[in-house]
Amino acid sequence: MPAALRALVKVLALIALLSGAAAAADDDALYQAQTAVTGQGEANRILGFALCLTEVLIKVSGDPRLADDPRLAAMGRYAAALVHEFRDHDQMSGTPTRDEQGTRDRPYDLIVSFDRNKVDAALRRLGGAPWAGPRPRLVVFLGIRNGATAYLLARDGERGQGQREALATAGVKRGLSVALPDRAALANLDLSNDSLPRTDLARLDAAAKATGGDLALVSRMEWNDHALAWDSEWRLARGKADKAEQWSLRRTTFDDLFRDAVGGAAQILSGHGHPH
Repeated sequence: MPAALRALVKVLALIALLSGAAAAADDDALYQAQTAVTGQGEANRILGFALCLTEVLIKVSGDPRLADDPRLAAMGRYAAALVHEFRDHDQMSGTPTRDEQGTRDRPYDLIVSFDRNKVDAALRRLGGAPWAGPRPRLVVFLGIRNGATAYLLARDGERGQGQREALATAGVKRGLSVALPDRAALANLDLSNDSLPRTDLARLDAAAKATGGDLALVSRMEWNDHALAWDSEWRLARGKADKAEQWSLRRTTFDDLFRDAVGGAAQILSGHGHPH
C-alpha cells in the first residue's frame, strides 16, 4: 500500500488533472521535489538531494536532456548547498518499529525545497537558464490499446485510473499543467482510437482551449507483447499546424512513458529542440 504522503501527492496532482483548471506550473513548485530514501542517515539524504536537484533543474529549465549531463554527477555531490529547506515523511507512519535494523531501513519520503537563486545560477553554469514566461497548459488526447481492448483516456472514464495517476505525476515532475478531456468532449469530437492519429491538430487545439487548456498533446499507445513495452507516437502543434512536432517513445511502464512524453513536450515548448 502506498505511503500516506505519496498517496496525497498523487491525489492532489490527480485533482488538477481531472479538473483541467490548474495554473501552469507554480513557480515555487518548480523548485521543489521529493524522492524515496531508506532511513534518515546523511549518506542517503545526500543521494536524495542529488536526485531532487536533477528533477528541479529539468523542471525549471524545461530541458529533460539534463538528466544525461555528466556534469550533474559532480554537481549532485554538493546539492545540499543549494537546499533551502527539507523534511522527511515516514512512509510507515503508524507502523511500530520492532528493532534497530528496522529503524535504519525504514523508508522515508525526502521532500526538498531548493533556493531559487542558487538553482538558477547552477543552471547557468550548465549553459542553461530558467524557462521564462507563462507555460502552456496541455490537454492530452490519448488512445490506448492492449490486445483487443481499446479506449480513449478521459478524466471521468471508467477505465484508465492507473494511466490518469501516472499522467498527473508526470506533469508534476516535468513542471507542466496537464489535463484530460471528459467523455462528453471526446464524444462531441467523434474521436476513436483508430481516428485519433489522423485527426487534425488544429481541431484538437481548439478543443483543448474549449476545456481550459492551451495546446493539445496527442498520442496513441499500444502494448507490444514482443518487446514487453508500450509503443507510442506523440504529436504537438505548438499553436500552428506547420509547426507540428512528432516523436516516438517505447517504455515499459506508464510512469516512464508519460514522464518522458510530457518532458518531450516541455523540451519543445521551452526551445530546447526536438525530443529523441
